[in-house]
Parts: sequence; structure tokens; C-alpha cells
Amino acid sequence: QIQLVESGGGLVQAGGSLRLSCAASGRTISANNMGWFRQAPGKEREWVAAINWSGDSTYHADSVKGRFTISRDNAKNTVYLQMNSLKPEDTAVYYCAADRRQYYTGVNLGVHGYDYWGQGTQVTVSS
Repeated sequence: QIQLVESGGGLVQAGGSLRLSCAASGRTISANNMGWFRQAPGKEREWVAAINWSGDSTYHADSVKGRFTISRDNAKNTVYLQMNSLKPEDTAVYYCAADRRQYYTGVNLGVHGYDYWGQGTQVTVSS
């Protein structure tokens, strides 16, 4: 079983930056593809970014491409989301999740297919 805990959220002005962390426990996530997601009030959860198990392939939603960067440090069992040039529309609860399949070559680019989820961290961007 994998437990995930997100941190690093907060209140930031438009144009600012935040780095979210997703720390895993229970077992290593070095063999698992990982994703970041967000859910704004009244909206469905949406996929933001994903990274394969080795970290050499990353994917970002069009809405965040060029501003957000997903990365991972398998030695620390942690995945990150660097968020730059934040906009008010980025305001949401951000979640990380792990695909339970190990060394899987297909990375899910959507909310489905992820099995372990964190509790989320709030990001609020003021205008």
C-alpha cells in the first residue's frame, strides 16, 4: 500500500511561484508512474501533469504547459510540481496520485488509472 501526502500549497499572488511536494510512504514509488491533478470548487477533477517511473518522460496539460513542471526524486520517494507564473484560474486543491502498475510503459494522461491518492493541498492565487 502506498500513502501519499502533498505539501507546499498556500496563498500566492498572480505571477508568483509555488513548489508542491508529494511524499510517499509505505513502499517505494520508484517503479510507479505518478500524476498531479487539481479540482477547483464546482468543477471536476482534472489532470495536470504526469511522469513515468524513471523520470525521463513528462507530460503536462495544455493549460499549464510552459508554466508547470513535474519532476521526481526516487531516492527521496517524492514527486514535485513546480508552478510558475501562477494565474487565479490555477486556484484549486492539488492532488498527487500513483499508478499501482510497476515499470508500466503507458503513462495515464487523465484522472483514470491511478490507484493511490493523497488528501490534497490547497493552492490559492490572488489577482
